[in-house]
Amino acid sequence: MNRRISLPKYILTPQKKGNTVYTKMSYPVHCGRYSVLETDHHVFHFNLNNEIIRAKAKGDVWGHPHEWLKRTAGNDWVFYSTGGYTGVFEATGEYYLPNFRYPTNSVLGGHPFRLQEIHSLADNWHQILLELLGKVEFTLSAETQCNCTHKKLHDFLTKATANTPHNLEKKARLLFDIIGGRISVLPPDARHVDYNLIPLTIAQGCLYKCRFCKVKNAALFAEKDQSEIRSQISSLKNHYGADLKNYNSLFLGEHDALLASAGLITFSLEEAYREFNFSNSYPEGSNVFLFGSVTSLLEAPEQLFQDLENLPPLIYINIGLESADQETLDKIGKPISAHQVQQAFDRIQDINNRYNSIEITANFLMDDTLPKNHYPKIIELIRDEQTFTKPKGTIYFSPLTFGKPSRARLFEFNRLKILSKFPTYLYIIQRL
Repeated sequence: MNRRISLPKYILTPQKKGNTVYTKMSYPVHCGRYSVLETDHHVFHFNLNNEIIRAKAKGDVWGHPHEWLKRTAGNDWVFYSTGGYTGVFEATGEYYLPNFRYPTNSVLGGHPFRLQEIHSLADNWHQILLELLGKVEFTLSAETQCNCTHKKLHDFLTKATANTPHNLEKKARLLFDIIGGRISVLPPDARHVDYNLIPLTIAQGCLYKCRFCKVKNAALFAEKDQSEIRSQISSLKNHYGADLKNYNSLFLGEHDALLASAGLITFSLEEAYREFNFSNSYPEGSNVFLFGSVTSLLEAPEQLFQDLENLPPLIYINIGLESADQETLDKIGKPISAHQVQQAFDRIQDINNRYNSIEITANFLMDDTLPKNHYPKIIELIRDEQTFTKPKGTIYFSPLTFGKPSRARLFEFNRLKILSKFPTYLYIIQRL
């Protein structure tokens, strides 16, 4: 007698058309084209390379139906929660709080990956798909006539399960090899596209080597040449393959791309925009994200910003100011003066006022061990010196402490946010 295997109910939607714009909503809105497999117990999303990109469980075992697991191009699983504390949108500018398996500086949330249903799905999604594939194969072998829907599911699962956890990890390591190493931190403005971007390294290292920093490497600053950048772009096109169409955003790395020569910056943007075909990407528009320093901002020629304004993408440049208090700058080992910070802040306002497609944002530190004048000096910049409320030029506050959610830090942030005349949010450090 043949063994009977019950095939679970399922709905397979190949290459579903998601949103064409990244939208901030209080329920999940996914951008791009992706395939959806929904079973009795799970929902899985796959990109155009048939690689898993999102997953969640269904029913009472899953905390909230709006919460998801997402797999990044760097092969990290990120859990998007509705928030460990209240006020996630007010604190981050997003309705969902990203939670990571690696240490970060978040003062929100808990430890969702300690929950059985979350870490189990992140670790066992492939086995779940393999078991479903086995049931489909058994069902097909027992059928006297071809069931086209079962055959389509079989073909899809065969492709999807070929992208094993091991192969996905190998592909992530290949990405890091192409760009010269893992990106340890992405600009906070990348939240506008849910960190879905293509990294292109035009310069490695940073200028200052600040004592407080936990996420930047020790490499001396060195920019790439045009041939190296062309080679990266060619390799990245092959690496992303069919899923390249789901990307409309670029990260110019590494830690201070603004310090690269103006000609190299515009060359890199123009080459990448053309070769990645951002004008025809599924998500509408295009964006570029990069870091800058006080020095690179003050030294950047005005012509650079004029040239960037004339390019198609929106440009987001994030500057690490950290503090406007000299004692604090000295304590954290940032080798610049409070006067330079003031100059940089003034130039940020000038550029943001004059250019429509460029937004420069700024980071400041948060910690209860910083000198007493740290916060008063920041308040002078973001409130006292401003006549009007500003619609752009977001201010991000980055907690110094990693891995220790704190209501005290959240209270301090909320006070600063109320005082600020700029959009003001927490900077949650996320890597690629």
